[in-house]
This record gives sequence, C-alpha cells and structure tokens, in this order.
Amino acid sequence: MRGFVFAFLGGAFITLQGVANTRISQDIGTWQAAAVTQFTGFLMAMLILMFIRDKKWKKFKRVNPLYLTGGAFGAVIIFSNVEAIQKIGVTLSIAVILISQLGLTFVIDGNGWFGLKRQKMRLPQLIGIGMMVIGVVILRL
Repeated sequence: MRGFVFAFLGGAFITLQGVANTRISQDIGTWQAAAVTQFTGFLMAMLILMFIRDKKWKKFKRVNPLYLTGGAFGAVIIFSNVEAIQKIGVTLSIAVILISQLGLTFVIDGNGWFGLKRQKMRLPQLIGIGMMVIGVVILRL
C-alpha cells in the first residue's frame, strides 16, 4: 500500500513541479528554471539527509558510475516538461509523458535492463498502452 501512496505522491509532485517550472521559465528562461529546480531539489535532499543520518553513504563506491549520471536526466526532464506544457498544456503533456514512461518501462522490464528481473509483457499491458494513446488522441481533438 505504501508503494501506491508514494507513486501517487510522486505523480502529483511531478505535475506540480512541471507547472511551477513553467511559471519560473516565463520569467527567467527554461534552462534557468531547470537549474533553479535542480539546485533547490539538491538542497532539499541534503536537508533531509542531514536528519536521516543513516550510514548508507559508506556503500557509495558500490554504485555503478553510469548510474550516477541519472541526476543529469533531471535537467532534460525539466526542460522537456516546461516546453511541452507551454506548447500543448498540462493535461496533454502529462498524458504523453505517462505514455512515454510506460512505453520505456515496458522495454526495460521486457529486456531486464539495469539489473532488473526480466518481466514478460503480455497482451493486456499492450492494450492498456494502446488505450492510453487513443485517450491522448481524443484529448487532442
């Protein structure tokens, strides 16, 4: 149940962040908004880490260096979201973002990339993605 709660919160905050970043970018520019957002996110994460104080930092050297670049994707995510929201609106942007996320996660799960257990993709999952695409087409009309 906690996983669903965190997923719901994550989705809600992605939307809120996209809208806030769009407003920021109107005043200072899109890449500037991405920089501000990444910086404030870093500060918040560091503040939370100061209170958690677990010893997991000792395992930092175990992380594959390739995976440490994951945070850099955030700048592209922010830029892309802001540009999409400005051009096609929040609802359509989030719908397309979700389809993109699900499509890529199917590829990742189906191939077992990044050390994840390989998941078999079945017809119901593909039908679900197809229905989402149809929904976006309907939203666009």
